[in-house]
Amino acid sequence: METLYVALDFKTEAETFDFLKLFEGRQIGVKVGMSQFYMSGPSIIERLCDMGHEVFLDLKCHDIPNTVYLAMLQLSQLPIELVTIHAMGGKEMMRAAVKGVQEGKHQPKVLAITQLTSTNQEMLNNQLQIPGTVAESVEHLTRLALDSGVDGLVSSVQESKMIKEVSKGQLLSLTPGIRLNKNAHDDQERIASPEEARANGADYIVVGRPIIQADDPVRAYEEMKEHWEGK
Repeated sequence: METLYVALDFKTEAETFDFLKLFEGRQIGVKVGMSQFYMSGPSIIERLCDMGHEVFLDLKCHDIPNTVYLAMLQLSQLPIELVTIHAMGGKEMMRAAVKGVQEGKHQPKVLAITQLTSTNQEMLNNQLQIPGTVAESVEHLTRLALDSGVDGLVSSVQESKMIKEVSKGQLLSLTPGIRLNKNAHDDQERIASPEEARANGADYIVVGRPIIQADDPVRAYEEMKEHWEGK
């Protein structure tokens, strides 16, 4: 199974598949987010799998438990490896998501989003009115997730080690916000290098713009993979 997923954050299908032509004959992990899925629908998942790629479907479902159960039941009919929900939906919603996946055809791993990597301390406390630190919020959501049956959590690298410690290794850790050049924040506040992700116990990383916007995307992918795998 792939552990580095490339975020296919393109505006059109043509751009997406022009990019993937660069990797023709190779299997890579790809992340399909909301924009791609809403633009192309479920057919894009089948098409990517037919090309040999492993798919992480990142829709961040967050609704009442029954709605999320039904959504996960449908999404797990697709040949995907990972799917996301929001931990902020609460324990019953997370349990409903797991139930939906277990009744589906492909049964992808369910990962719950904790706090987005665009969330900083000011946003957490003042805009979202959540007290405490980002790390404390993620720790609380980790404990909820442990009691909900999800397979893992999505967080910044800064919280990955804590997730592993609190869950005693039971929860998988996926970390976005990965950069080789840590000056290139874009719109993400809490970023880290692939080496830091590995050192903090991350099981998967997601990389978008540093690869898809690179002058040589294949070389950028290979370089990121080398750093991630410690080669």
